[in-house]
Amino acid sequence: MFKSGGNMTANPFALLHYSNVYLTILALFCFKLFIKIKEAARISAEFCDYGQGHRSWADRSPLHDAACQGRLLALRNLILQGHNVNVVTIDHVSPLHEACLGDHVACARTLIAAGANVSRYMVSPLHAAAEKDCTAIVKLLLDFGADIHARNIEFQRPVEVAPPSSLTEGFLLVYEATPQPLSQLCRQRIRDRVGRDRFHLINHLPLPNPLRNYLQYRW
Repeated sequence: MFKSGGNMTANPFALLHYSNVYLTILALFCFKLFIKIKEAARISAEFCDYGQGHRSWADRSPLHDAACQGRLLALRNLILQGHNVNVVTIDHVSPLHEACLGDHVACARTLIAAGANVSRYMVSPLHAAAEKDCTAIVKLLLDFGADIHARNIEFQRPVEVAPPSSLTEGFLLVYEATPQPLSQLCRQRIRDRVGRDRFHLINHLPLPNPLRNYLQYRW
């Protein structure tokens, strides 16, 4: 220790001791700063990779969130409030896509009944369901007129994106090779002419109840 009024240079060992303390503190600070920079870079890289490899989350609607999480009651309430079931993100992801990716059959059916587009160009819900091996949703989409021969951005058909030897792949192969009933083709044609925005008016058409139910998939 130094006496009062003493000169620090009079004791070189003390000066060296204090220098080592300061250097240790500086090294520790630099190390922590380096760790924080690396962590920030890692998070940034993961965020960018997710945005490029998956889809944008910045412009998702409440319908997207409800469909993704399988919250059927919330989804129905949002539809009743007038939310657009065909709203898409910048990556062309619709609420129906989210329901397909999450294998939420009830949510998918609710969206379709509300007029969701089952055959979006290039980014098809059928491709999403086939890729996730969601056979029940694949069947649902096909029943409602999804194009089994649609091509995605990679020019692949739904059967080509389904997991090899999966139940969905087998179902799609059989479906492709099986002619569709005339009644189903007629139903799809009538619904196309009516238009998705007017499906709710089918119940008011001057038709027998069994026919109205058939057009609305109420077997």
